[in-house]
Amino acid sequence: MTGAIVENRQSADRASAWRGYALVSPAYLWLLLAVFLPLSAMVYFSFLSSNVFDSGSAQFTLGNYLSFIRRPVYPILLWRSVLLGIIVTALCCFIGLFAGLALARALPGRARALVFMLILLPFWTSGLVRVFSWVVVLRTGGVLDSFVNWLVPGAGPTGILYTYTAIVIGLVHAYLPYMIITCYLSALAIDDSILDAARSLGATWPRVFRRVVLPLMLPGLGVGAVLTFVPVVGSFMEPRLLGGRSGTVFGTIIEDQFTAVFNWPLGAALSFIMLAVVLVIMAISAPLLRDRREMLK
Repeated sequence: MTGAIVENRQSADRASAWRGYALVSPAYLWLLLAVFLPLSAMVYFSFLSSNVFDSGSAQFTLGNYLSFIRRPVYPILLWRSVLLGIIVTALCCFIGLFAGLALARALPGRARALVFMLILLPFWTSGLVRVFSWVVVLRTGGVLDSFVNWLVPGAGPTGILYTYTAIVIGLVHAYLPYMIITCYLSALAIDDSILDAARSLGATWPRVFRRVVLPLMLPGLGVGAVLTFVPVVGSFMEPRLLGGRSGTVFGTIIEDQFTAVFNWPLGAALSFIMLAVVLVIMAISAPLLRDRREMLK
């Protein structure tokens, strides 16, 4: 009797597992078709000679990857892109942490819904529209110049457009919603009884924030940092349109290889080098973030 019950339970578990596989298989199939197959094609292109489209003959070579070492400008631009990603991610973390906390804890229901909709508003507009809006705001004689000269007559042009500052402003505006949403979800999951217990024990609000709130929001910060850092390192539209001559980064070089120079093999190789560097940075930072969370407890 016991054996029959065990066998029936195992059969039910197997049936449940197969149902789970059937439910997730469309998602994994789409992931295979939309992500892994294009990546596999780009890996293949990265090992071809640069003149494959001219000659039509596929010659395998490591020269595209060695070009990263042979040309010192590539490591410099990659470091510049990584530094840009660190700066933008740090600003988004600082703003998004307190914005998400205020959205979850300080605003009532109807006001929270309105502010949340405003946060999602950039997702409903084209990236080009957002960037050119900042061009209108930051250009000489634009909205910002008019406002500054209205406050301080005779102040002159601010000269922010086509600078590094303009690039940072555009990227923070583009990716800050990701950070706010992840921090908001983390703050929303904090049990009020934990905060009440900390305050009842005499902890001040800064101490509650440092010892209770911040460790509980670190997962949201981590997810938001990944969602921000990875695309910012590879960004090319904001640096090109807002930075001008000072907006040359690794992403713009890769984009030029695909669209202007039509050197797909070199562009693919530089893309995978950037991907490898990003993965290494994430692998190094993950244990540090975990240790930091343990220290805050």
